[in-house]
Amino acid sequence: MITIDTPIGPFTMTGNGFAVTEARFGEAILADGDVPPEAVKAIESYFDGDFAALDSVPVQQNGTEFLRHCWDVLRTLREPVSYTEFARLTGKPPTAVRAAAQGCARNQVALFVPCHRVLRSDGTLGGYRWGLHIKEYLLQHEREILG
Repeated sequence: MITIDTPIGPFTMTGNGFAVTEARFGEAILADGDVPPEAVKAIESYFDGDFAALDSVPVQQNGTEFLRHCWDVLRTLREPVSYTEFARLTGKPPTAVRAAAQGCARNQVALFVPCHRVLRSDGTLGGYRWGLHIKEYLLQHEREILG
């Protein structure tokens, strides 16, 4: 387990030596585990402006087949989408927003699995386990990076 400082406060993560298994904003007590060395560098690079730095860091979460599929889809997002669009991207009908929203709600690997990029249909933030102020900061940071 390791906690590193970021522009929006501490970021804590743990892993299994190969993949990040949990990551969250704030100081947290997580299971002790070996964080892949590239994960710390990737977080620092992301906040320094390298939008794609997180992409190559392996993550591993336990969940149903559909949840794992949601997390894989989240990792492909390069810009914000609505919950309706996210449902469509996961192969569900657009009316299955609750099923897709579970993929965001059950995500245990913040930032590496960017559930902060999923918004309400009207463009408002919706929820974020680690605080709406953090979600808002991340989206603004990414807008600045992408221009």
